[in-house]
Amino acid sequence: MENVLKPRCTSGSSVTRMEDGWRLEIPAGGRDTYRLAQLDDYVVLSRRSFHHAPPWTISLQAKVSAPDLPGTWGFGLWNDPFGFSLGFGRTEGRLPVLPNAAWFFHASPPNWLSFRDGIPARGFFAGSINSPHIPSLLLAPALLALPLLVIRPVSRLLRKLAARVVRQDAVEILVDVTQYHEYSVSWLREKCIFHIDGKPMLETPVSPHPPLGLVFWIDNQFATWDPKGRLAYGTLDNHASILDIKSIEIDH
Repeated sequence: MENVLKPRCTSGSSVTRMEDGWRLEIPAGGRDTYRLAQLDDYVVLSRRSFHHAPPWTISLQAKVSAPDLPGTWGFGLWNDPFGFSLGFGRTEGRLPVLPNAAWFFHASPPNWLSFRDGIPARGFFAGSINSPHIPSLLLAPALLALPLLVIRPVSRLLRKLAARVVRQDAVEILVDVTQYHEYSVSWLREKCIFHIDGKPMLETPVSPHPPLGLVFWIDNQFATWDPKGRLAYGTLDNHASILDIKSIEIDH
């Protein structure tokens, strides 16, 4: 599987092959530029050609260079729903769809990445997302409502509607992310199970629809749609940031 993984980087960022793993690194910089280092197995594929379906399990070891890195980083499975990385680095020829994912995810403030109250929306969490398969062309009329999101009451209402369509579950993870830990995601048709160092973190019936692509990434972006209806996305000032991954094993 590691031979299938391909790097994708913005200028100045890097993905470096190391013994038994990879180093993903973005340089320090201001909020005027998007910075991404990514390793994935889907960027040149259509969504229906993504490789992975349940039953499927990944285990790996990972660490980052600081506990409070600005932006987002993580690893796991998703369907690249937006055709771009939450607003940046668009994948040509791929129209938006609703999200499906199972992953470990870190999101710094001001990110707010949950439609549902009571689950983590930022910080480090394990989580999954299940959305119905709705063709991109049928979602197109929803794009007409985007200008209405600047109206807070309308934005709050649309967010509540999104929470009814997009199922989510997640749990906060409290480990020292600057030290190597063993992470695993088991994706079954009826549930997802997340472990760290062999200890169960989350078992949830929220299981994403296949097929999905495998991704490891680190970047300096944020996206916010919070319970008050505030909607924003952009990039953040960041210092040099590193995600190291090794000992990747996949069972399916």
